[in-house]
Amino acid sequence: MKKLEKMTKEELEQFGNKDIADLLLQEKGALNTGDLFKEIIKLLELPQATFDQKIGDFYTSLATDKRFVLLEDGCWDLRNRHTSDKVIKVVEEEEEEEENKEESSQEVEDSFDDGDETEDDYDDADEELKDLVVIDEDELDLEQ
Repeated sequence: MKKLEKMTKEELEQFGNKDIADLLLQEKGALNTGDLFKEIIKLLELPQATFDQKIGDFYTSLATDKRFVLLEDGCWDLRNRHTSDKVIKVVEEEEEEEENKEESSQEVEDSFDDGDETEDDYDDADEELKDLVVIDEDELDLEQ
């Protein structure tokens, strides 16, 4: 495959930003989001305003593409360059977070179940109170 610098703008335009990012990372190694996107803008000869308008979308597209991995130093690199134990560690951390969320939501549910009353108890109470009449103070004064 041709080096990116030797490709014409027209050739590069046939690639998506993620594909160009993949090629850039192959050639240059790990880069942070801003530098990576600036390289793409430069290669595609896009206006500088594109950076501010599209950097968030670019970051999201990298984060959702399995080819890329965000390293601890904040740089993106190709996932296939890194050992699987790093990838597994990330997955395990995500699973632990999900388990913690489930446990805390169960604790909240349990805190609501502390009372001895059940729905059936409320139904019985409604039945007992169906003949109850509520009067206000003015009606009470009139009766006396």
